[in-house]
Amino acid sequence: MTVLPTLLLVAWLAVSLPLLAAGALRPLPALALFVPVAALVLWLGLRSAGPDGGGAPERGSLPGRGPVPWWPVIAVLGVAAAFLALQIVMSAEQIIVRRDPASYVQFATWLAGHGSLPIPPAEHAFGGPDAALDYQSPAFYQEGGAVVPQFMAGLPLVLTLGGWAGGTHGILLAAPLLGACCVLAFAGLVARLVGPRWAPAGALLLALTLPMLYVSRNTFSEPPAIVLLLGGLALLHDSRRAEGRRAAQKAFLAGLALGLIVLVRIDGLRDVLPVLVFAGLLVALGRRTGWWLGGGLLLGAGAGLAEGFGLSRPYLTYLEASLKPLLAITAVIAAATAVMVAALRWERTGPRVRRAAAAVARGRLPGAAAVLTVLVLLGFAVRPLVQTVRRPPATEDDEMNVRFIETIQRIQDLPVDGTRQYSELSLHWVAWYIGPPALLLAALGAALLVRRLLRGRSTEWLLPYAMVVWTTTQVLLRPGITPDHPWASRRLIGLAIPGLLLFTVFAAAWTFRRVRRLGYSPRAMRAGAVTGVALLLVPVVLTSGGYLVTRTERHEVAAVERMCGALRPDASVVVVEHSTADRFLQVVRGMCGRPAARTAAGATPADVRRVIGKVHDAGRRPVIMAAKPEQVAPYGRPSRILRLDTRQDGRTLTEPPGGTWGLAMEVWIAEPGRS
Repeated sequence: MTVLPTLLLVAWLAVSLPLLAAGALRPLPALALFVPVAALVLWLGLRSAGPDGGGAPERGSLPGRGPVPWWPVIAVLGVAAAFLALQIVMSAEQIIVRRDPASYVQFATWLAGHGSLPIPPAEHAFGGPDAALDYQSPAFYQEGGAVVPQFMAGLPLVLTLGGWAGGTHGILLAAPLLGACCVLAFAGLVARLVGPRWAPAGALLLALTLPMLYVSRNTFSEPPAIVLLLGGLALLHDSRRAEGRRAAQKAFLAGLALGLIVLVRIDGLRDVLPVLVFAGLLVALGRRTGWWLGGGLLLGAGAGLAEGFGLSRPYLTYLEASLKPLLAITAVIAAATAVMVAALRWERTGPRVRRAAAAVARGRLPGAAAVLTVLVLLGFAVRPLVQTVRRPPATEDDEMNVRFIETIQRIQDLPVDGTRQYSELSLHWVAWYIGPPALLLAALGAALLVRRLLRGRSTEWLLPYAMVVWTTTQVLLRPGITPDHPWASRRLIGLAIPGLLLFTVFAAAWTFRRVRRLGYSPRAMRAGAVTGVALLLVPVVLTSGGYLVTRTERHEVAAVERMCGALRPDASVVVVEHSTADRFLQVVRGMCGRPAARTAAGATPADVRRVIGKVHDAGRRPVIMAAKPEQVAPYGRPSRILRLDTRQDGRTLTEPPGGTWGLAMEVWIAEPGRS
């Protein structure tokens, strides 16, 4: 049940990506292909974990853990269902382009309506190319005579299903559904690695963290990446309990799910590098599943990279400064993995490596590694005392971020320094959201696990532990995101918060088992466990409690629909004001279905009047758009077609987020006649 969302996601991406590449992403062919592919993937992924030819699994059992009582299953489903219901009610309507969620909505809206990329600028609707016009806007690049959406296509492909089913509201409601799938997938991994009775606690802890609530009320790319990651790890765990073809099939699906994270987020390539090393280790140890895991991983990641360089190249060019080092690191780790495989399989070096590993397991290194783990976390905790992270602006976008940070600093009465990144507070961010008790337990769990792993025990934890530590360390060192919250919390929810909560639940279960040995009654132990989980939840809810019942970005859909209705079918829209063009250019083009352009830098009113004449000559009606009536008045009678008063998430830099800020927008148009 808990890997079901992952398998369906894998099947949909496997079908929709080739159709998009062919320019044929339409409902009929997509669904006609999806049904049989999904049936095959579900059959391979959900079959009994037993050996080939074996019978059905024992009813109510978990691979490797035997019978599971009914109450954890009901509790996990209850948490996921309650989370889904809450998030649907509180879902945001962020469709006007200001930050990533609306950009993803507009990307998906175009795919749902057209099924192909890139986006044609419709220059003919403005009388042909003109130096006074541009067609780009934030997250929508102008390149090679076309408009190319920013970001990888994984999330928009998923949102397209919502667009086909329910239009814009269907796209927006996909976010809560993906969030509930994250909660379900996390519970499944907790059940496999810690125990099924701890799965409800894990689900509740993740569901109530503010970052999980935040990214599943808006169309962020993190939720589908989390579903693929957690479900992929669960499938790989299940493959350990299978034999023959079934083990290979589950390992392949696990690798494919983990690799497809790259199709959703390009920085997912960093997160899955430990999977490549782990697959190499399995191959070196003579496990056939290593080849299947590696093959699935390379296929999924290769599909993501192919989409990135084929359909999202301007985005990857924009990320070139960080992408090139990542690709270089990937090449180095791949080469090192090949060397490791050769060393372990070669008859001269393999026995020596194994003897060295056995000596490590018997020695003091496991204990030293446990102590080092705690010291590293302590170092992150005291980092603000010894470091202040700054980043001088290098691009126009950096300059905008500097001004944005300075604005927030003035609002919060902080010293004004727009180059501040606040990255030194990264572990404090984690403590805001999961609470100090959970963070301390996570440190204990990480220390216990590294000691066990170096002693050759609890090997089912090897890959999950490696991925959590590898990614969390890098995220804490360099979050790489504008540091206002809750926005910056999305960087933590990708793996750092779920991973640390996984360690927290493991440490809680370990502590519970140690206390049980003292001879307390089962009833007292159950009461103690419930009390302990409740205490862990207190700081989580103190941070997220206000956000639980706060809705933002309301009424945007209705406002945009009214705006679209006010634009004539033969309108060619020219936006003459910068912020309105940034926010509405792709909205007009994608949701309203009208050709849209913006005035280029340096364009004059005379240029605009020339364009107006060209639009008339093309047999269309020119519409001049801006934020204020005086900005369109020189071209015709002003008419307001959008007025929006709503609330947006507040922004903080040095304390947990809370409260909302006002958000008001207006759009005015003029329809000039022939001069």
